[in-house]
Amino acid sequence: KQWYQRRVAITAGGAERYKDRGMIPRSISHIFQSFEKNPTSVYTMHISYLEIYNESGYDLLDPAKEVTRLEDLPRVHLQEDSEGNFHTRNLTVHQANTEEDALNLLFMGDTNRMTAETPMNMASTRSHCIFTIYISCKDHDSPTIRRGKLHLVDLAGSERVSKTGVSGTILNEAKCINLSLHFLEQVIIALSERSRTHIPYRNSMMTSMLRDSLGGNCLTTMVATVSLEKSNIDESISTCRFAQRVALIKNDAVCNEEVDPKLVITRLKKEIQNLRDDITLAGREVSTESLTDEELLMCRESVNKYIESADPEETLQMDADFRKIHFCYQYFKHLIRQATASRPSSHLTDASSTPQQQLLPAQVEKEITKLKDLITQRDTEINILVNLLKKEKARIAGSGGENVHNNRQDSPPPRNKPATQPNRNVKNLSKGRQEAFDIFRRDYEHNRAIEMNKSELKARMKEAKQIGGLVNKSREKINSLKSSIEQRRIAMAVQGLVTADNPASVMDPKEEELKKHIKKKKVPTATLR
Repeated sequence: KQWYQRRVAITAGGAERYKDRGMIPRSISHIFQSFEKNPTSVYTMHISYLEIYNESGYDLLDPAKEVTRLEDLPRVHLQEDSEGNFHTRNLTVHQANTEEDALNLLFMGDTNRMTAETPMNMASTRSHCIFTIYISCKDHDSPTIRRGKLHLVDLAGSERVSKTGVSGTILNEAKCINLSLHFLEQVIIALSERSRTHIPYRNSMMTSMLRDSLGGNCLTTMVATVSLEKSNIDESISTCRFAQRVALIKNDAVCNEEVDPKLVITRLKKEIQNLRDDITLAGREVSTESLTDEELLMCRESVNKYIESADPEETLQMDADFRKIHFCYQYFKHLIRQATASRPSSHLTDASSTPQQQLLPAQVEKEITKLKDLITQRDTEINILVNLLKKEKARIAGSGGENVHNNRQDSPPPRNKPATQPNRNVKNLSKGRQEAFDIFRRDYEHNRAIEMNKSELKARMKEAKQIGGLVNKSREKINSLKSSIEQRRIAMAVQGLVTADNPASVMDPKEEELKKHIKKKKVPTATLR
């Protein structure tokens, strides 16, 4: 209606301030921001800009020549196919890789639009414009493509000739604008009524262009701009009623997905080539001639390329020739044997085997050498322990068993005797040495006497620790009493009760008492010694 969009500056983005930019530049910015938030997909954007002036279409993005008047723009025509779909002729579509490219296309189309001064608006748009954004999205490693189309429509405002009083060209423009808006309203009313079977899309060029954006697989939104002037209250009410009818349109939109035609063509070509090879192979006689050196080299290169490829869908490219096929099988067998001979384990290892089961030959040799050295070390340790056992048994057999038994009971073994050395280092023995030591200790005939001497030694050590604790406490007490006596003497010297020449000139009963305590503490110390 009249105030659907106030002016091209607000809608298309020609405002003087950035914050006053229109809906189209805001939409472009939002779309590219969405692209950046999803880097896993590949997006492409194309743009077209169509002007409908007096029921005739014009391409606003024709870069072929400079435009000075409306007639310089290429005319756009509509064509309908057998299925009832409309197609445009002479409407160019331009790719926009960045937001700046899209805005440049928008501004170029805005400069070519038809505007005029009317009593209602200083820069009234005298035509309807459709700014269309085509978007396609494809995920990496996916053959599916999603496509979408966004129509941003700037409707020229309807005018009441009785109020404006225009004439001539502007009057003719107003008639065409009001008529096209009337046809658009008829389509919207028909879509809002579920009982209607015929939708009058063909009444105007604008309704034909917007056919898939009104009743197709789409979501439709209308933004209505109304006037605050009291004199325009009738137009504002009419605009609100028009927007209310648009809100009644309900469509069930689904995502437009299709398989990439390029991938389908590639797959079909590959399938055709395979079928041709099968036909050739089935009808060809087997040749008895030997392969040339060039053919053999080509077969080897094809097999090596097939093996080194990381693509799971890679195929072996080979002609339909039995001689080449047999040679490829022989070459495969040669490679497998060569790989098997270069390592102890099988070349064809299981994918689920652990890294320890897939060691390289050099690592296997290193592990074997390490295990051999460990076995040699353990054999040496066992031989040393066996020799020690033999020497110990010979020494015990040569000396008097009874004398040894008595000596073990009367006195503990000296601290520097080598016999006690294994006991102190028994925790640091290896596994083999520990087992040999346990066998020796179990079979030794004087083991009981040794255990008894160990118990007696532990008891005496415990008693010695207790006596040492008492001695330390007495020493600390004596030192404390001596310190008290010294402090007492210093205090008396300060008071002048004693002199340096005759320190004992005055008897101090406190000092005498402290000396008696010291003597009492010394008595138990002497007794313990």
